[in-house]
Amino acid sequence: MLTRYLPIFIILSVLAEILGTIGGFGSSVFFVPMASYFMDFQTVLGITALFHLSSNITKIGFFRKGFDKELVLYLGIPAVFFVAVGAYLSKFVNPNILNFLLGGFLLVFGLLFLLLKNIRIEANKKNALIGGALSGGIAGLLGTGGAIRGATMTAFNLNKEKFIATSAIIDLGIDLSRSIIYTYNGYVHLHDLYLIPILIGVSIVGTYLGKRVIDRITQRQFKRFVLFLLIGIGAMTLIVNINNL
Repeated sequence: MLTRYLPIFIILSVLAEILGTIGGFGSSVFFVPMASYFMDFQTVLGITALFHLSSNITKIGFFRKGFDKELVLYLGIPAVFFVAVGAYLSKFVNPNILNFLLGGFLLVFGLLFLLLKNIRIEANKKNALIGGALSGGIAGLLGTGGAIRGATMTAFNLNKEKFIATSAIIDLGIDLSRSIIYTYNGYVHLHDLYLIPILIGVSIVGTYLGKRVIDRITQRQFKRFVLFLLIGIGAMTLIVNINNL
């Protein structure tokens, strides 16, 4: 099925990378539900982890004006540990349930931050540790936890470039960890590896275009658009998968 619709898949992947770069959540929040229409959910988890490795290396290259060392430690270490736990547990959960949970997560997250505009997470080490653990665990289980990490990092008032670079470094550790577990679980298949060079190109083009957009608009303007998009994707994912439970 994917070979037949490969051009559409590539275009949607570039769009996911652009939106993930600008929104600060990472491309997986868009890529995972999109890719789930073309392949089974466990394969999506494996491909997403490999795609994200190149995606985050590219972001670090484009946004290399520094990163927050404390956040990398306090958010990154628990995230890397718990993503391994979530990735291991994913093989014991029905993929249809995981897809349904992903839709619910995106819908609730989007509505929460769209309607409760004054919601704030206090900027301290405890919340960084909790945010890292939650984002890592959900990333391992559902394939995407960048939304929670992004919400946590927002409290620390980083500029756009530093925010994206810090998030990318943490995400790189997360993806290295879960790639090993997903491969062990059998989610990475030899016949899908032809997608890796394609997705490396996607990550470079998408990150470059995302950076161009960031330079022209405010983060606030686009984040509102991203939240509407998350709500729509979450609702559609729920509708499509509700009959598979």
